[in-house]
Amino acid sequence: MLTGKGRRMVLAGLMSAGVLAAMPAGAQVPAFPKDPVTINVIDVAGNLALTQKAIENYRKANPNRVARFTFTKAPAPELAGKVKAQQNAGRVDIDLVLTGTDGLAAGIEQGLWQPLLPAYAGKFPNLEAGYLPAAAKMQTLASNQGIVVTYYPSGPLLEYAPERVKNPPKSADELLAYCKANPGKFMYARPANSGPGRTFLMGLPYLLGDKDPKDPVQGWEKTWAYLKELNSCIEYYPSGTTATMKELGEGSRDIVASTTGWDINPRVLGTVPKSAQVTTLKGFHWVADAHYMVVPKGLAPERLAVVLDLMAFLLKPEQQAYAYDEGYFYPGPAVKDVTLAMAPAESQAAIKEYGRPEYEQLIADNPIELPLDAKGLVDAFRLWDERVGAAKTK
Repeated sequence: MLTGKGRRMVLAGLMSAGVLAAMPAGAQVPAFPKDPVTINVIDVAGNLALTQKAIENYRKANPNRVARFTFTKAPAPELAGKVKAQQNAGRVDIDLVLTGTDGLAAGIEQGLWQPLLPAYAGKFPNLEAGYLPAAAKMQTLASNQGIVVTYYPSGPLLEYAPERVKNPPKSADELLAYCKANPGKFMYARPANSGPGRTFLMGLPYLLGDKDPKDPVQGWEKTWAYLKELNSCIEYYPSGTTATMKELGEGSRDIVASTTGWDINPRVLGTVPKSAQVTTLKGFHWVADAHYMVVPKGLAPERLAVVLDLMAFLLKPEQQAYAYDEGYFYPGPAVKDVTLAMAPAESQAAIKEYGRPEYEQLIADNPIELPLDAKGLVDAFRLWDERVGAAKTK
């Protein structure tokens, strides 16, 4: 787990990489628009499953500010190009982006996001103190250009069909042996557009005892060698996680990379049988994940005022409770003291039936690591595409 020293090293690394932008110590929050506006939200992380009801609650509570919300979804790898094109044209019509670490990192690298902290810290009083400890650590990766809205410990987990896998792998070596003995039966999705895919990628250096789990360029010698060998028995890499779950459910794959949320929610939906099981591998460390709210540079001041207010609203405990959803990002809430009892009845019922009691112990008993910072994540995605998946991604 990251200590205070480790956290300072993360921030120092971001600064040395030129990621942290120079920002004013404070900025005047713009005035609200005189008439209600339409706010355009793009989701590249599946986050609307957790936040859309709360976003609509903001509109109901503030009809003088928001006439309506529009919601669009896109693959994370397309986000940076879409935003950059709008900025180059001088016409930004995306007001709020909901993204995982993938889209966040790409935008940080290209300078696409509006710095939010400390410029508008007044809108988010006691932000770090209000977060769960691990969510507060995830906030350090935002380079002050995003705000964590949902959090979960993630994985990497292996999800499998117990009727077809009688003795699931217990180590990375056993997973490789299983894959070679059963070609095409193990699958994970392209990391650049898959939470379980990138969590599996970032978790391997811990499982394999690599030199530096935070440095995919110089510190992942064992990981890249392992992934290349694993590649020999993987049929193809889907562009997103949903396909892996469908194939597990249909029986064409027996083991897939998963996370707490991707374990629970597809079983709630019936995509994967309720009987599916999960396991971890020897040396397991959680690699945490979060969704962020980010704002493209170039937003008109009155629209920025509404978006900042919406972001603060989504951090209120009663709105955070919607993040339990049907287990998609389990648990989901990023702020403290948001219990399952506060969630809608359908969320409580889904998690009671499809959740796993062992997750509480797994979370308590194993280290929770930060994912790679922006530069590291971009490097890891590039190297995976070049060395592993380029010829097999569909």
